[in-house]
Amino acid sequence: MAPFIAVGITATLIPALAPTQASATEPLRRFENQKPAWHRCDTSMPPGLQCATIEVPLDYGRPTSKTLKLAISRMRTSVPGKRHGAILFNPGGPGGEGLDMPAMMKVTLPKKVREQYDLIGFDPRGVGRSSPVTCGLTATEQNTEHPYRAGTFSRDVKWARTVAEKCRAKNGGRLAYMTTRNTARDMDIIRAVLGEKKISYLGYSYGTYLGAVYAQMFPERTDRFVLDSAVDPARVWRGMIQVWAEGTEPAFTRWTKWTAQHHGTYKLGDTPAKVKKTFWNLIARADRHPIESGGGKLDGDEIRAALRGEFFSPKTAAEAVVEFKKSADGEPAPRRTVAPGGERGPRRFAAPAAQTPEDNSPAVFWTVVCGDTAAWPRDPDQYRRDAIRDKARYPLYGDFGSNITPCAFWNRPAEPVTTVDNNVGLLTVQNQWDPQTPLTSGLGMHHALKGSRMVYVEGGEGHGVYSDDPRSCANRAVNTYLSTGRLPAQDVTCKASGRQSPGVSRPILPTPRQTPGGPRF
Repeated sequence: MAPFIAVGITATLIPALAPTQASATEPLRRFENQKPAWHRCDTSMPPGLQCATIEVPLDYGRPTSKTLKLAISRMRTSVPGKRHGAILFNPGGPGGEGLDMPAMMKVTLPKKVREQYDLIGFDPRGVGRSSPVTCGLTATEQNTEHPYRAGTFSRDVKWARTVAEKCRAKNGGRLAYMTTRNTARDMDIIRAVLGEKKISYLGYSYGTYLGAVYAQMFPERTDRFVLDSAVDPARVWRGMIQVWAEGTEPAFTRWTKWTAQHHGTYKLGDTPAKVKKTFWNLIARADRHPIESGGGKLDGDEIRAALRGEFFSPKTAAEAVVEFKKSADGEPAPRRTVAPGGERGPRRFAAPAAQTPEDNSPAVFWTVVCGDTAAWPRDPDQYRRDAIRDKARYPLYGDFGSNITPCAFWNRPAEPVTTVDNNVGLLTVQNQWDPQTPLTSGLGMHHALKGSRMVYVEGGEGHGVYSDDPRSCANRAVNTYLSTGRLPAQDVTCKASGRQSPGVSRPILPTPRQTPGGPRF
């Protein structure tokens, strides 16, 4: 499945624990008063990036019990006399490692912003170097994209149950506490450890939901928050998987029109109807005889999954379809691997592979999206009915988006899902054609945050808006807000530049089922 996810469980939920300050301050004081032992992270990261490890409670309802290790990082760029505070980053996920974010964002942030902040990164609980979660999943079990077919549905149910059982067996009592609410509480411990009264924040994709939950839980400690490419908090999490299917259909329609206008170049059809027919004929051919691509063979379902995000960038999608068509016709197979549309960002300074379990990414993904909310159906047949319905509604991805997931067999959450509904003043940023958090999702976040302003990039393509591209029309509003704290007087609409910049979010989807991996928002 592509980055960002809900199923309907009827459950008796334990009340939210320690979400506010007064009652929690005393038992949390030993965590807030930690003195990090800062040191150079390692040779894979820039020398100016320092790392440290702090402790946080596993269960904030019992802060004197078990703890987790949390890896944090910093890059001091603030200037005496200009310093405003510290800004924390999250790259998305759930499951995205954030230790390298300060080094990345030093390049993106202009001097006038950098001079005001110390740049802070962290691997969220369960991720990377922060007490990493593993479920012991095989490569096949790590594959998260499952199209609905009547003949394979029982196998999909078995996969979902197996993943849930393995995660439960490997993590025991920890599993219930790997949630967005607890990660938001960890952010507040980081704030206190840094000696800040408030924290500023820039989060991409899933990081927008994390930021919104923090603002809901700790509004008086929320400073300058930028939420880029936002999750709709009312749709976590099943609805956010399903929104990928909903958002792809208008993008596909736009692609057929654009490609028909460029028939002389791509030869896929001179009307939208002909382009559409060419594509679906290709899918049918691949189902009969899988098409060679990137050293493997893809059937029609795998091509649908591979191209879902591509349709948000018409030129990219047209080129990919031409390559698949050539391969189906017996010409040389495509040399490039199709990746999710817009998911290309700057180079990451990744932690050494040995530090992270191979299945950490999908393990964290399911742990968070299943543990955040009880709104996952328990009846497998509900998923079957929904997948059949949505394959008809949204032919490109509807059955993927509504098929069964491990959340159908997950333990009930330790807390209710967070209702995001506040007046905190912050900034949201959204491309019109975003494959992972489509426009309707970004609007949902903006409406939930009643004190927010939105920068909407008309014509903008790709997942992630704010970047180091000087032509990005959103940058001015973001930089002004981060440097002055002043929100725009009203929502801002600006036109995309000719070259789209995808921002910094990590890839959400693996390459088609040949390369297992976790979904990302």
